[in-house]
Amino acid sequence: MNGTMKVAIMTGIGKMDFVQRPIPVQKSHEVLVKVEYVGICGSDLHYYEAGGIGKNRVKPPFVLGHESGGVVVEVGADVKTLKPGDRVALEPGIGCGHCEFCTTGRYHLCPDVIFFATPPIDGVFQEYVAHPASLCFKIPENMDTMEAALIEPLAVGFHAANRGEAHIGQTAVVFGSGCIGLVSMMALRAEGVSRVYVVDIMEKRLEKALELGATGVINAKKEDVIEAARKLTGGAGFDLAVETAGTEITTRQTIEVAKKGSNVVLVGYSATGEVTLPISLALDKELTFKTIFRYHHVYPMAIDAVSSGKVNLKGVVTNVFEFDDIQNAMDSSVHDKANIVKGVIKIIK
Repeated sequence: MNGTMKVAIMTGIGKMDFVQRPIPVQKSHEVLVKVEYVGICGSDLHYYEAGGIGKNRVKPPFVLGHESGGVVVEVGADVKTLKPGDRVALEPGIGCGHCEFCTTGRYHLCPDVIFFATPPIDGVFQEYVAHPASLCFKIPENMDTMEAALIEPLAVGFHAANRGEAHIGQTAVVFGSGCIGLVSMMALRAEGVSRVYVVDIMEKRLEKALELGATGVINAKKEDVIEAARKLTGGAGFDLAVETAGTEITTRQTIEVAKKGSNVVLVGYSATGEVTLPISLALDKELTFKTIFRYHHVYPMAIDAVSSGKVNLKGVVTNVFEFDDIQNAMDSSVHDKANIVKGVIKIIK
């Protein structure tokens, strides 16, 4: 496809602008996708607000956005699995295909992975993108491309649930009710966990957790989390604890409320990269710590969970912004976290 496309670029910390760039040309194994929706991820906000995450630093101009869904408009010569008109969810990470991690199925750990909106790789706040057909997953008729875009964060939730060995009969707790906390809660429920409680300090986010299927919530501003957990579990502790907030206090509380011999899954990144934990207590409880980094081989599971009605993915969205309003979208998402649980950019007119 010839022509140019509109691209939103980060020109500096807290600054967005638009440019015109050539529409990409797909390679033989790729498809060209007209992007319709892109979710605003916490990592996008970190880059936008602070200029980086850990060692990953943004060098403007830079394109943010990695949670995308759209429609295939052209296919490469070797593509047999997709055709123009197919609606797809794009998995944003491309492994090298040759390293130990790629050849053993753990491509998300590939040291040379290329991932949308991870410096220096541009993201998809733009009208078109060329991407490997193997990483574009067709969605069924009863889903739309906004849900397709949100399969990416849901994949994180399912990876967390899988790493925690979630199963029916358990009572679990999720710390944090931002987008990742909410999708983790819904993934746990979809995998059969009988009771899932959510902890946060923002009342509107806790209300959203209840709306989306949490068994109950704990407002850490209003009640003692440890005491509340004791009452809810009869003093035994939770069978599975998932931490998504990324703070030291919530990570410590995760250890406090976990049952002896249980799994603790750490998902959230701390702002400093370091936390001090009560390791003696963790040893006494013989806890098993699981950490997650993105996901692998989860998109089909996540799409099926949404299509079958087990996960109300669209219910996570609190704000939809027009593409032309992207400066306000980013500013609002940074400064109004109490009310904006999940913002999505609508690329199409």
